[in-house]
Amino acid sequence: MKAGEMPGLAVRREKGWLAANRWLLARRLTQLAILLLFLVGPWFGGWIVKGNLSSSLTLDVLPLTDPLLLLQVLMSGHLPETIAAVGALIVLAFYLLVGGRVYCSWVCPVNMVTDAAEWLRMRLNLKGGASLSRRLRWWMLGLVLLMPAVTGALTWELINPVSMMHRGLIFGMGLAWAVVLGIFLLDLLIARRAWCGHLCPVGAFYGLLGRWSLLRVSAVNRAACDDCMDCFAVCPEKQVIAPALKGEAKGHGPVIDSGLCTNCGRCIDVCARDVFRFTQRFDNHVRPATAGSTHQSEVSP
Repeated sequence: MKAGEMPGLAVRREKGWLAANRWLLARRLTQLAILLLFLVGPWFGGWIVKGNLSSSLTLDVLPLTDPLLLLQVLMSGHLPETIAAVGALIVLAFYLLVGGRVYCSWVCPVNMVTDAAEWLRMRLNLKGGASLSRRLRWWMLGLVLLMPAVTGALTWELINPVSMMHRGLIFGMGLAWAVVLGIFLLDLLIARRAWCGHLCPVGAFYGLLGRWSLLRVSAVNRAACDDCMDCFAVCPEKQVIAPALKGEAKGHGPVIDSGLCTNCGRCIDVCARDVFRFTQRFDNHVRPATAGSTHQSEVSP
């Protein structure tokens, strides 16, 4: 990719705009559809889903609970209701199958804000910015779990940008506008992917679940890579790509096995050589002589 050039240009020229954005469009439709399911009740009186992304009940039958919320409840010294525990188990099972950080790229509405900031950052060719350690998110996650134990309250949920944005869409944004704008400006002007890639404790938690998930992105055709770097340019967690794409000599298989991969599919979209595709974790084909080689740390800066 040349300086000032948007990633995926070769795909757009060869296959058209739709082919270069098919997984991005699928994500946007999914995120908006999920929001709509929650909003048709308070907006139009047709209650399909009651609650929010932290805890909900679909068609008065299916409970879904954010496992991180359940952990906060337990840390606060309270016992959750049975229906909440069942909902958390359902969500856990789902994300263990499709990848924990699928929540970040396919469900979370704040992702649309941070993606917009990243798109504008590339469009304006903004370089540099603050250097933030990716370890910060683990400290944030620890703080989120510690605060209920200290205060006896779900402190994080009062300032959780996802919860604030969701409540704002239903009841009026108010202070939520400042939080959303702050995250947008943080990613645009301070540091690339600052919120989702370095600070968000929710993403850190779902990244832990993603370490064991079945669905994976794989560099199945990595021999065809021409080093255009488009995949690194669009990836929100670019450090997860190198072992799968360039690690064959060290015995790494083509599957991106880091739990921090968001399964967003952008690397698939922008690659003109069709290097990447969705597959499953066992389709990794590591050479037997080096199968025990060390994998990249998931908390590297």
